[in-house]
Amino acid sequence: MVQWCGSFGHNKHNFLSCLKQEVISEWQQAASNILVAIGYKHINDIMEEILSKFQPGVLPHFFVVQTLANLSDSNVYGMVPFLSAILGTMLPMLGLAKQDNMKWVFSSALCHFSDSILEYLANLDKAPDPTVRKDTFSNEIYMAFDILFNHWLQSRESKLRLTVAEAVGSMCHLMPRDKLEEQIPRIIPAIMSLYKKNNEHYIVSKSLCLVLDASVNMGSRVLETQLEGLLFVLHQQVSAPVDYGDPPTVKNHNEVLRCFSLLANSFPDRLVMSVLQKLENSHERSKMGSLAVLRHLINSSTSTMERKKLLILANIRQPMADHSNKVKKRVVQVISAMAHHGYLELDGGDLLVRFIVQNCALPDTYQRGQRPMDPEEVTNEALRTMCDNTLHLLTTTVGRLADVLWPKLLYYLTPVQYSNATTPLCKSLIVLGNKKKSNQEPSFNIDFKQEVNLPSTQTLMIRLMVNAAFPFNCRGHGAPSLSVLQILSVNIHPNTEKVWEKEIPPLLSQLEESTAESLDEGWDDQILKLLSKTLASVHDDKWVCQLAAEATRYLSTYNNALEEKSFLYRCIGVTLQHCFNKEVVKKQLQEVLLTARHNDALEREGVAMGVGLCANSHLEGTLAKLDDFSKSEAFKKSPSIFNLLKERNDVEVEKVKSTLILCYGQVALNAPPEKILNRIDQDILRSISKHFNTKVLGIKVETKDLTMKLSLIQSVGLIARAISECVKKQGYVFSRKQELISVMLDFIKSEPTDSMRTPVRHLVMTTCSNLIPLDPPLSESENFDLLKVCVNSVFSLPPETHTPEKTKEEEILDPKQRKVLYRDTLASLQELLKSILARDHTPEGLQSVFKHIESWLSSGQDHERERAIASTAHILAFYLDNLNVKSMVSFHNLGALLGRLSPRCSDPLPAVRTAAVDCIYTLLCIQLRYEGFSLDYKDDAVEGLMSLKQQLDHPDHSVLYKTCSDLTKVMTKRLHQQQLTTLVFMLFEGLVDSQTNCCRASSVILNTLLKNRGAGLQDLVPEVLEVLHVRLQNITDEQVRVAVGQTVLILASQHLQTVINTLVNQPLPYDSWTSEMWMALGADPIIANQIIEMVMEKLAITAPYVDKKESMMRGGTTKVATSQPLAMTCGLKELLLNGQTQEPAVGVFPQLFSCLTVRLGASVGVAAPKDNTHKHTTSIHVAGVAADALRILLARAQLDEVMKRLEEENAWDVMKEQSTHVQGVTLLARAMAKHAGPRLPAIVECLCPSLNNIYECQRITVTAFFSELLNHHVVTELMLIDVLMNNMMERISDPCSTVRMLAVRGLGNIADGSPEKVNKYAKELLAAMSSGMEEKDDPGKLITLEAMSGLSKVLLHLDKKNVHLLVVYIFMKIKPFLESDNDEIRCASILLMGNLSKFGSGEQVFKDQIHNVLVSLLLHLVDPNLQVVKACKFAMRVFTPVVGSEHITAMFQNHLHDDKSLHYGEFINDLTKYLIQDFPCMLNFYHISVVQFFKSNWPEIRAAAAMFIGFLLGNLQQEHRCHINTGTITKGLVMLLQDPDPLVRVKAAEAMGHFQ
Repeated sequence: MVQWCGSFGHNKHNFLSCLKQEVISEWQQAASNILVAIGYKHINDIMEEILSKFQPGVLPHFFVVQTLANLSDSNVYGMVPFLSAILGTMLPMLGLAKQDNMKWVFSSALCHFSDSILEYLANLDKAPDPTVRKDTFSNEIYMAFDILFNHWLQSRESKLRLTVAEAVGSMCHLMPRDKLEEQIPRIIPAIMSLYKKNNEHYIVSKSLCLVLDASVNMGSRVLETQLEGLLFVLHQQVSAPVDYGDPPTVKNHNEVLRCFSLLANSFPDRLVMSVLQKLENSHERSKMGSLAVLRHLINSSTSTMERKKLLILANIRQPMADHSNKVKKRVVQVISAMAHHGYLELDGGDLLVRFIVQNCALPDTYQRGQRPMDPEEVTNEALRTMCDNTLHLLTTTVGRLADVLWPKLLYYLTPVQYSNATTPLCKSLIVLGNKKKSNQEPSFNIDFKQEVNLPSTQTLMIRLMVNAAFPFNCRGHGAPSLSVLQILSVNIHPNTEKVWEKEIPPLLSQLEESTAESLDEGWDDQILKLLSKTLASVHDDKWVCQLAAEATRYLSTYNNALEEKSFLYRCIGVTLQHCFNKEVVKKQLQEVLLTARHNDALEREGVAMGVGLCANSHLEGTLAKLDDFSKSEAFKKSPSIFNLLKERNDVEVEKVKSTLILCYGQVALNAPPEKILNRIDQDILRSISKHFNTKVLGIKVETKDLTMKLSLIQSVGLIARAISECVKKQGYVFSRKQELISVMLDFIKSEPTDSMRTPVRHLVMTTCSNLIPLDPPLSESENFDLLKVCVNSVFSLPPETHTPEKTKEEEILDPKQRKVLYRDTLASLQELLKSILARDHTPEGLQSVFKHIESWLSSGQDHERERAIASTAHILAFYLDNLNVKSMVSFHNLGALLGRLSPRCSDPLPAVRTAAVDCIYTLLCIQLRYEGFSLDYKDDAVEGLMSLKQQLDHPDHSVLYKTCSDLTKVMTKRLHQQQLTTLVFMLFEGLVDSQTNCCRASSVILNTLLKNRGAGLQDLVPEVLEVLHVRLQNITDEQVRVAVGQTVLILASQHLQTVINTLVNQPLPYDSWTSEMWMALGADPIIANQIIEMVMEKLAITAPYVDKKESMMRGGTTKVATSQPLAMTCGLKELLLNGQTQEPAVGVFPQLFSCLTVRLGASVGVAAPKDNTHKHTTSIHVAGVAADALRILLARAQLDEVMKRLEEENAWDVMKEQSTHVQGVTLLARAMAKHAGPRLPAIVECLCPSLNNIYECQRITVTAFFSELLNHHVVTELMLIDVLMNNMMERISDPCSTVRMLAVRGLGNIADGSPEKVNKYAKELLAAMSSGMEEKDDPGKLITLEAMSGLSKVLLHLDKKNVHLLVVYIFMKIKPFLESDNDEIRCASILLMGNLSKFGSGEQVFKDQIHNVLVSLLLHLVDPNLQVVKACKFAMRVFTPVVGSEHITAMFQNHLHDDKSLHYGEFINDLTKYLIQDFPCMLNFYHISVVQFFKSNWPEIRAAAAMFIGFLLGNLQQEHRCHINTGTITKGLVMLLQDPDPLVRVKAAEAMGHFQ
């Protein structure tokens, strides 16, 4: 290990580097520590190795020197023998040390060596070599001192300076005396100068202390020359702040105090004078430093300071008067030291005791919970606690002070300025008194008359009694005060000992178990009883009278503690009860009334209570004195200078009157019951009336003085209480009861509604509570008014946190006062409610009270709901506690109460929720009692409510609602049917509560209730739905609306038919709320399915409309929808709006689709019924409702493509209008055929029966639907063609022409939808079409048109064999329609001719028919209708093979194209040439045919005819003119020349030009 320690020493470079960098290796330090540890047992071996590394002339390694230093500490006796040699070797090395770290280690080593030598010399008896002397080392030490002090102490390195200074201090004890004496003038200033150079003062102070110790021990003479500088510097140091969390500052302070102790031994006078002079310094730090020194000197230099006691006592008064708590703290420490050294027994010592007591009575610096900002600050609390402890220590540890403190401490118990010191004072007196009593010391007995400054026994007793009445005031002075009373019993009065030994210990035990909050409210009454028993035991009227006088005089000391003063008045009242001297009683009452400060409410109350207590024994005298006092000077308004004080005097008189009014009330309350009743009207109320300046009863109160008003209220309440006590023993009818209550209510009514600044409400309601039990009872209306006024007055107040605006007359209450006032007011209201309930303890009585509260339960204001629910819980608990069920009675209003309270279980306020559960629990307990269960019976379900209450603390709404549901299940088990009904209707009101949470809770409770008990509400369903309908109009929360829908659904699940009937009977059109209820029914697929089936059945069997005459004047009729089918259709539409109806709707889709389609057909053109109930015609589109329902059904069936097509084509609007209905149904059928083919078979099956329906409108719809289906090939694929064909054939003979027309259309559609089936049905089709063209009952020729159009399409696909025989027949049928006024018929007939042509080619008969119509077709090439023109071109093109002329065929093929325009004149000109050329024999027929068209309805045709005849004549050769009747032609043309149309006239003229 030595090798390790010196390992760096072998390498000079490494060693120097280590020194330069001051690197101390951890392992080197560890090695050094191990060597030191081993050296404790094996010093010689260790020293042998170390000294080998410690050679003369060679600077040793740092850790070698440090190891030697540490060894000298750990093994003093082993090391000191080596030190002489070590010092001899070390001294030359000191000059070699150039680095600060080496200088530091050498200085440290010298310090350790010096300390070891001094310890060795101080214990030579234990030393191995007792011959060692100090001078053995003196020279070496001095030489080292010279180097350290003269050279190293001036180093710039502070750490080195401090180590050198410490070494110098230790070395001074070993230096030769002459050398030390010589160096002291240099050493002391040098060390003191280090205070300024270094922040760490402890080493400096330690060194200075060592130097002073050495100097004092050798009796230095030059030390005195340094005394002044020393005292100055040391006082600075001792005055420096001491941080007890920083040990060096504490050590420094202690070392400085040791310096003062050393100097005190040599220079006591100068030192003490210097310290006392510093006490006069105004600087706080300086005083604190001086006091610290003084305390230290008193404790440490007892003999030196003995002669200075009186001087110190005289000078300590100066800091005692200082205002600084820091200085006071030091003074207390000094006094504590002085007490232990006999200072307090000296003259003037009592001032020190007073100082301690004064500081025991300090008030708090900070409010509770606050902390000082300055960590060094000494708060009043800290100083007070210190003084408490000091007083206790002086009492318990300094025995000789017992006679100083006993009984003088008693003096401090009564002055008010020492109130806060009562507790420590009493504790000290208890210790002293018990000690003296147990030791039977004569001094225990106190002669209060002989002792100076002690209070009288009466004053002392009354003070301690008042203390006991407020046990937790003044730091809990109650129990100590009672204990002191018990100890002083013999000294106060010999007769009190036994009473107090019996009565006081139980009171002390009660206080030990109580806190300020839990203390019994009647505690002060117990103290009054103790006083009463004490006075009763004294049997000394003179002493009691003296007590009354002393107590009265003592009143003024409590002017700043009014509660205590009020209690003292009561004490005086009790004392006067036991006073037999009537004059004294009269005198004291007079004194009390005269000296009382009537402006203060507490004092007025205290005076009144004291006077009232006195009246218990002196009723006559008390009433007489009150009457005398009312006539005294106190009631006379003394005029002031210039009347400046008139107003004040008025106010003072009002306050005195207020006191007297209160006094009369207290007199009534406390007077003997047997004497007071006959005085109520005669004396008490009369006097009160007189002082109140009104007759009070029945007369309007005019006083504006709030104090008098409050006093009157309180006094009336006290009188009522007094009467209540009396009537328990004797009957009494208080005839003025109602009049007084009216006056009280007027007071409440006059209070502002927006704030509460006064206790008027609280006192009025308390008074009314006392009046209510008295006879005669109030009437029902009087009760109602009383409750209404009081409840509304309290509940409507703003929250207690609300701060009202300040008014000129009234001060704003602080938050604490306001909180108390609000609490008391609400409590008084609850007591009033209980008083009223007690008069009528029945369900009716409960309801009469509750009806005034219930509206507040759902208030939008949190504080109002909280007050209402708290009051409800209060009265219900009272009702249950006082319930006496003699026979089973129906608790008929249980449902109403539960209905109001149960929604509050989900109130936003936790307090309301909890109280609501309590109310419900109480109500169910009442119900159990009414059902005959005993008081102790516990229903498990009801008791389970208490566990549910805990769940209501959970803020999660889902948890709250689940809890409400569970709570409802409990309620339903205990409710009878009638109660249940009431509950249901009450819950409906809860759906529109001001709180959304409660609305939701109401819905949860309602639905849970209906699920469990709704089956029994059959008869109430219509009414329930009506109420729900009304409530829905005011519900804004979506969740509640959904829940109401659930309610309807629950009812429907139990009473479906009733629910549907009720909803169907709602006015049409349904409002949004009825619609919601219908829609809600769709939420349950099973119920929805049942409703759909029900609706379809009703629609199938009920007439869709009735024919009504439009008016008496007009003979026409109007179709008016029947109400029930219309309502059901409306309901079905709303039902289908619920997305959850998809499953049931799809399940019966074919039936429902068919039903709605037929319903739609029956609704077209039908008017809505008139609503006679609502006196207005409903604005409802009957067909529109059915169309909407059908549209929603398609959406539910997810037929999106069908919906899309219908929307694109505006089919729904088209479908519901009568004029376009068929078109709309056609669009519907088309969309279904294209996009919903698989659904058609079932739909067709469902629709077929409707074709035989008596209502043609329904047959039209179905026929139109089927007709369009035949237009699509899907019906063939689905094998529906036969069914549809058969139905269409049947409809051909339908009475309705529209049906027949649609049937013909449908048959024609086969050609488009299933052309391959045309020949199969050729016979039927041709027959149907032929009969259609022959239709007689066809006003618009629609059937004919459809027949021709259909036949045209059919002919395209028919085989020739099926048509051949009928061609000419059909042609003949068509021919009359060529000149029809109807464009479509003309067009259809021409097209049909064209289509027939293929079947007649090659036959002369057909060719003749073609030539018969050729002129007509040629002329219609200029038809005003373009479609007719196109049809003509088509027909003539297809006729070409039959005409028999190649030229004409070529012309028809070349010129008659649909997309080409035709030059009609040229075309006719050329055509006539070919006609003349190829058919000369037909010219006569042609010109006769043309002339017939001269009378055509169309001018274009007439002009064309003129043109045709002109070209015919112009191109006719002479040889052919014989075939022409020119006369007929001429006659016709002449007629055309007169045609109204100019074109016709022009063409006629041109034609005339062709005559030759």
